[in-house]
Amino acid sequence: MALRRVLKDGVIPRDAAQSFGIRGFAIASKAKKGGKGGAADAAKTPVLSKELKSTTVFGANILKEGSDPKLQPDSEYPEWLWHLLDKRPMLSELRRKDSKTLPYEDLKRFVKLVNRARIKEQNGLTAKN
Repeated sequence: MALRRVLKDGVIPRDAAQSFGIRGFAIASKAKKGGKGGAADAAKTPVLSKELKSTTVFGANILKEGSDPKLQPDSEYPEWLWHLLDKRPMLSELRRKDSKTLPYEDLKRFVKLVNRARIKEQNGLTAKN
């Protein structure tokens, strides 16, 4: 009963959180006293040339040692990469089409989406309210 009350209030005591292994948010440090720091912040930001910006992928390096990868010409990348953001048909569109004439990829997607919808419906029927 006490656990239910704690979870309902949304506040978990520190000792209870440690016993359950729940981590909290870090406390933000206080800003240094003084001016607003506008001039100091501007001096700290690195200035990148346009040439460097257009030839390098910043933030893509996952290794401790190393540098960010350089951009390559489009011909160097695999063909499937250019189709990742293409819109795929939704379940309602696939249901309107004849399943015998669908391409293999669309048929595979149709079966996956029908199974997912069936599982969601079953879960909704058997869920405790």
